[in-house]
Amino acid sequence: MPVTGKSGKIVRMHFFKGQHRLSSNVAWRALRVVGLLTAAFCASSPSEAAHMADRIVAIVNTEVITLSELKAQTEAEEKRAREQYRGAELERRLQQIQYMALTRMIERKLQVQFARAKGVDVSDEEIKNAVRELQRQGENIDDSNPNDKNSVKEQLMLLRVVDREVRSGVMVGDAELQRYFEQHQSRFMLPQEYRISQILIRPRAGEDRAEARARAAAVYAALKQGEDFADLALRRSDSPEATRGGSLGFVRQGELLAPIERALANLQPGQFSEPVETPEGLHIIRLEEKKPAQFRPFAEVKNEIQNLVYRQKSEDRYQLWMAELKNKSFIEVKF
Repeated sequence: MPVTGKSGKIVRMHFFKGQHRLSSNVAWRALRVVGLLTAAFCASSPSEAAHMADRIVAIVNTEVITLSELKAQTEAEEKRAREQYRGAELERRLQQIQYMALTRMIERKLQVQFARAKGVDVSDEEIKNAVRELQRQGENIDDSNPNDKNSVKEQLMLLRVVDREVRSGVMVGDAELQRYFEQHQSRFMLPQEYRISQILIRPRAGEDRAEARARAAAVYAALKQGEDFADLALRRSDSPEATRGGSLGFVRQGELLAPIERALANLQPGQFSEPVETPEGLHIIRLEEKKPAQFRPFAEVKNEIQNLVYRQKSEDRYQLWMAELKNKSFIEVKF
């Protein structure tokens, strides 16, 4: 008797090449699960059987994943999708959400099954500590709820088994770090830096923009006539750094407002800009010093690279491990 999802379709996703790849033990257990399910459906009334069939979306070795479990995982994402999309695009998004959630649930079951088979376990004290930490972080965990405690236990088991089967075997050598640095140097580039000073003219109470522009133009004219920038900043600027002669110190390219960035691009050290208008007011910018973009040295970024390479190798090793688990397992999706 076929087991169907809400759509009435049966989709089989066997992560192995032919059922002969299954060990006899795994195959026997998988067939036993299918047999028990079929017997249950046949013994039930037609309405009960239809309800049960609707709720079974996947078999993972000797365990099942139900539609209600899947919906619990996708409910929030599906709600957001329905608020943002319509029609065919909504259907595509919903299918993608369900597929990705079901994939994660299958992988989690495989990992938990593997952990149990290997005797990986966690103590009650470890579970209590983890629950307290999650609660401290604001997670809604009820330590009197068996489902919540079991979920925490499974997560701790998964962390332990992944550490043992994946991360413990990942090694990163100095040659790999150097090679990564050479191949991704742009990632470790510091942007161009400017040391600048400014005179900022803000519209005063009861003053319109035209009057503020006139004041800024007068300051600009005084600078062109040779007056000292720092002295004018001290006397005429409306910004807090006026007491320092308008000095803003070093700023990196991309940190300033776009109109000021454009004005700086045309300046050489020692030159100042015409008044630049922004929502803050009118800025006269003097470029004191320019540092070109430069690469951070390897010694400075070595630890950062080590973390990057380690994470990538761990992910690659994890994917291989999951592929092996799937290849040795009976997985059937009925959705």
